[in-house]
Amino acid sequence: MEREKQRIQELQTLKLIAETLNEANDLEEMLQAVLKQLMQVMKLQCGWVFFVNEKGDFSLVADYELPPALTWGNKKPMCEGDCWCLDRCKDGRLQRAANVIECKRLEDAIEEKWGDTNGITHHASIPLRAGEEKFGLLNVAAPHKTHFTSEELALLEAVAYQIGTAIKRIKLVENEQKLALLAERNRLARDLHDSVNQLLFSLLLTARGAKEMTEDENMKDTFTYIQQLAQEALHEMRALIWQLRPQGLENGLASALKHYGNMLGLKIDIDIQGVIDLPNEVEECLWRVGQEALNNCKKHAGISTVYIVISVQSNKVKMSVHDQGCGFHYIGENTLSLGLSSMRERVTSLNGEIHIKSTIGEGTTIQVMIPLKRGRG
Repeated sequence: MEREKQRIQELQTLKLIAETLNEANDLEEMLQAVLKQLMQVMKLQCGWVFFVNEKGDFSLVADYELPPALTWGNKKPMCEGDCWCLDRCKDGRLQRAANVIECKRLEDAIEEKWGDTNGITHHASIPLRAGEEKFGLLNVAAPHKTHFTSEELALLEAVAYQIGTAIKRIKLVENEQKLALLAERNRLARDLHDSVNQLLFSLLLTARGAKEMTEDENMKDTFTYIQQLAQEALHEMRALIWQLRPQGLENGLASALKHYGNMLGLKIDIDIQGVIDLPNEVEECLWRVGQEALNNCKKHAGISTVYIVISVQSNKVKMSVHDQGCGFHYIGENTLSLGLSSMRERVTSLNGEIHIKSTIGEGTTIQVMIPLKRGRG
């Protein structure tokens, strides 16, 4: 009878969590809700979820009722340093739910006297995955609990599989939304090119023709001014279209950067090392970074030639944009303009790195490195 009641409770747990996962669209909210349900149903004290990226970097994405020792300093113990469960996850030793792992973070917290542990010393660790794709870890614990039964571990593993599948679903939805946004941007760019761009060009030609038809100097000056305004508006519109839908990117990143530089009146000396076969999001990121770098060269560097090197290897792509202009006094991230900050955000969103070197009178170099998935050439 007791076994039957336990089985019913497990099924109810899986049903409740499955409903939450099925309705969720926000990743962090979903993980927070599932953690709370799981702790209450299994009568555990606390839980937390780590995400681990391909570089091995981890982040705390959800937690429930952590003891004071782990929330000290705005959860600093949970956001820094190494621990044994993450080490096992990174090197592949943690393939299934691990019964009990002594918590190094709690041991460090006790040693540093960061607060009360509420009697928690151990936790179970369960990998989050969907098929062969790994996302991170689910950890759960309770006061003075140093052993999880095989039934408890089986239930935790079933929940972890559900969570992994939900994470994969949400990521796929986010990717579809990005593709839909790109398609909408392309449509808007086409509309701007076919309507507003053509109207501005017609206005420019009309003003030029009207100027030739009049002998009145005041009228000539007016039409000249209209020509100038139309020319500036046409230039701004073309730049906007490039921002929305980079014409020429379909012919490759190098071609797009070269054409954009020419539009700005810059000579682009570009060197390609390796075969460029990049994922769309990586190519888009490099393109946007290159655009911003070329805009800065045009506005601030006081030069006419920019040197770009793109190097593609099996596991990463590097891009360097260098000018020999006036440079600026760069002392760190606090000195970054909005454009440079935007560059950094784009690159770090793909787990990449960006380095900016600039010296007054000696020019500026922007170096970008973005990792590629294994198997790409």
